[in-house]
Amino acid sequence: QLPLAGSRLCLYEDGTELTESYFRALPPQTELVLLGPGQSWRGCASDIERLLSALCSQRDAVVEAARKLLTDERAPRRQKLLSDLIHNLSENILAEDKEDDKKWFEGLESRFKNKSSYMRHSCESRMRGYLREVSGFISNVHPAARDAYRGIIDLMADKLKSVKYNGCYFDRREKEEAARLCTMEGWFSCQGSFDRDDCPCMHSINPYSNRESRILFSTWNLDHIIEKKRAVVPELAEAVKTHDGREVNWEYFYQLLFTLDNLKLVHIACHKKTTHNLSCDKTKIYRKRKQNHEIS
Repeated sequence: QLPLAGSRLCLYEDGTELTESYFRALPPQTELVLLGPGQSWRGCASDIERLLSALCSQRDAVVEAARKLLTDERAPRRQKLLSDLIHNLSENILAEDKEDDKKWFEGLESRFKNKSSYMRHSCESRMRGYLREVSGFISNVHPAARDAYRGIIDLMADKLKSVKYNGCYFDRREKEEAARLCTMEGWFSCQGSFDRDDCPCMHSINPYSNRESRILFSTWNLDHIIEKKRAVVPELAEAVKTHDGREVNWEYFYQLLFTLDNLKLVHIACHKKTTHNLSCDKTKIYRKRKQNHEIS
């Protein structure tokens, strides 16, 4: 039923177009694709494109078909592929409240009534942990500078409280900051290690989708580009000690410790624990003095 002009044969496996001599040299049972004018075939890549298209447009039907295949499947690798496919497609992203996705909340305290409240709590816990680390460094601060150091900690704590510990907020409803990390559907993408712009594995996750994704997301890290323990906190302590009458720019250190200015969200496999060898900007450690001009 295809017109002779412009039609051609190619190999199913890789899309190689056949000449007459190549065709005669093929072994028996070689799978071929017959293409009409304007059609193309790129082997497995074309099959993958068709599969992805089906996943997007007929998700429920694909899940049902995969479950039927899994019932009779005995090969371990194929079982794993089918199980992962069913798991990833059986998402309930749009459900927000506990009664709409009870399985998502399994293992969590009963006080969490919706997904956003738990995600907000999780982020707040992370920010509180950072603040405790800064506070705990006070024993390393010069005794004469400890009161000033405590004062800066108090300022940081007040600022965190004022934004509800939303230095980098993971909440679908209030995610102006988090928009730099995720799309409007709640997907988070790994930003790679400190020395790379992109994650080579294209890691991504939606913690709102199902319970397993929520748990796995807790293993992702917020990586300080300029390192918190090795650079930022020691630099803050040194600035307080040697201020020599200058005002320490505590808001600069706050940005480095608690906001996306100095934090990257990374999959645990992309979190490099080696020294970053990056330091604070010396020009921002102290505030510039305001110039007073007399009016004659």
